[in-house]
Amino acid sequence: QVQLVESGGGLVQAGGSLRLSCVASGRTFSRYAMGWFRQAPGKEREIVAACNWSESSTYYANSVKGRFTISRDSAKNTVYLQMNGLKPEDTAVYYCAADTQLLTVLAGPDYWGQGTQVTVSS
Repeated sequence: QVQLVESGGGLVQAGGSLRLSCVASGRTFSRYAMGWFRQAPGKEREIVAACNWSESSTYYANSVKGRFTISRDSAKNTVYLQMNGLKPEDTAVYYCAADTQLLTVLAGPDYWGQGTQVTVSS
């Protein structure tokens, strides 16, 4: 089992920045692919960004390319999502997710955090 706990959400003005953190516990974090998803009210959950265990492969949704960056610190069992140039349409609950392979993170990960709210005001 892998337990994931997100933090760092909040209220920010358009154009601002936030950094989300996700601390993992349980099985060997360093070998897991990680991802960030989001779900806005009335919309389906969507992938935002993901990376494999070594960060040699990454994926970004078109809507966040050039603005968001996923990174990880294996020594701290933590994955981050740096969000710059935030827009009101980025408002959502953001979820951290994990699975053994990047492809399975993108397709439907086994492990999820509880979510953290990000609200961007115009």
